[in-house]
Amino acid sequence: MENNYFVDSDKLSAAALEKKHRLENDPSVRTDHMKYMEGMERISSDIMDKVMSEMNSYDYNSYTYADVRAALSHDHCTVEDFKALLSPAAEPFLEKMAEKARLETQKHFGNTVYLFTPLYIANYCENYCVYCGFNCYNDIKRMKLNMEQIEHEMKVIADSGMEEILILTGESRAQSSVQYIGEACKLARKYFRMVGIEIYPVNTDEYKYLHECGVDYVTVFQETYDSDRYEQLHLMGHKRVWPYRFEAQERALMGGMRGVAGSALLGLSDFRKDALASALHMYYLQRKYPHAEISLSCPRLRPIVNNEKINPLDVHEKQLCQVLCAYRIFLPFCGITVSSRESESFRNGIVKIAATKVSAGVSTGIGDHESKYTGKENGADEGDEQFEINDSRSFRKMYEDMSGEGLQPVLNDYLYV
Repeated sequence: MENNYFVDSDKLSAAALEKKHRLENDPSVRTDHMKYMEGMERISSDIMDKVMSEMNSYDYNSYTYADVRAALSHDHCTVEDFKALLSPAAEPFLEKMAEKARLETQKHFGNTVYLFTPLYIANYCENYCVYCGFNCYNDIKRMKLNMEQIEHEMKVIADSGMEEILILTGESRAQSSVQYIGEACKLARKYFRMVGIEIYPVNTDEYKYLHECGVDYVTVFQETYDSDRYEQLHLMGHKRVWPYRFEAQERALMGGMRGVAGSALLGLSDFRKDALASALHMYYLQRKYPHAEISLSCPRLRPIVNNEKINPLDVHEKQLCQVLCAYRIFLPFCGITVSSRESESFRNGIVKIAATKVSAGVSTGIGDHESKYTGKENGADEGDEQFEINDSRSFRKMYEDMSGEGLQPVLNDYLYV
C-alpha cells in the first residue's frame, strides 16, 4: 500500500522538497496510476470501457455544418448528434442551440432553479494534484473543524434559509475519516433537508454507511478523462488511481445513494473530449440505474493559493455555453449545476437556458461562514480556501436575483416520509 505523505508544517523540509522535485521531474518514481491500491474495491462494470471507447475515437473536427443542422432538427438527440453539437462546427449555431436547450429545460424543469451551499469542514489532503489549492505540498493554513464547530457553521447557514448543503473535505482519510464525515452528515440532517458530499472516493460499504448517516447524493469530479494527462497532474496519493475514481459514482449508487453528480474540470485537457466523456459517463449510469438522480457540473479552472503553473487549456464563456447547451439537449432530464467559479452575469444568463442549480453564499475556506454570512468575527481560526470564487453573492441576494430574472428559486423538492 502506498505510504500517503502529508505535509503538516509551515515550511517544507529538505526531504519533502526533494521528494516533490522528484515527483515532478522523474515519472519513474510515481506509482502506476492505473493500478488499484490495497483496500480499493473493484467492481464489475462496462461503463468505463464504453465511455473511453467513444472519447478516444471522437474526432470533433470531422463534423460539418450539415451534421449540426441535422442534430438540431432531431426530436431525440443521439450520441452522434451530441458529438456534433460539441464540435467546432456547432459554434455558429450557438443561438439555435441555446433556444433548443431553453425549451428542453422549460419542458422538464419549468422555470425553477435550485439553490444550495457548500461547507468545507477540513482542508487536509494527502494528494499531490498540481492544480489544487489543497494539495499536500501547498504551504497553506490547514484546519479541521470539530463537531461543535461544524454544527455552529451549519446553524449559521440554516438560519439564512438554506435547506440543502454540500459537505466537502480535502482528500485525507487520516484527517477526515469516513466516520468523521458520517458524524458531520448526521448533524447536517438536523438542519437541512438535502445533504450531499464531495469527498475522496470510498468503497460501496462506506457509501452505504454514509447514506445511513443521512447523505442523499455524492459528487465526484474525474478532473480529466484523459488518463495520460491525469497521470501528469496527479503525482501522488490515492487520487492518482484513475479507474478507482472513475467508478466512484457507480459504487455510490450500489451503496444506496439517491443521486450522483460528476464532471471533468474543464481546462485540464481537451475540453471537448472531456465534455463528451463527462456526459456519456452520466448517460450510461442513468441507463444502468434508471432510478438514480443524475447531475452534471461544469467547473473551469480557477486561481489557487500559491498557484502552480499547469498551462491550462482555456475554455472561454462562449465555449462553456456551448457545452452546457449540448448537455441539456443530450440529457434533458439531467440536473446541471453552475458553481460560483463562474461570474454573476454568466450564471444569471445560463439558468434561463440550461442550468438548473446554482450555489449561493459560497466559501471555499474552513470555518468562516459566520463572518461571511453575518459580518460578525467570532475570533475562531480559519483554514485557507481551495480556490478563488468568482460570484460571491449571498444566499438572500441570489434568491432575490433569481426571482428578479423571472425564475422560481427552489430550496428543496424532496420529502422523507
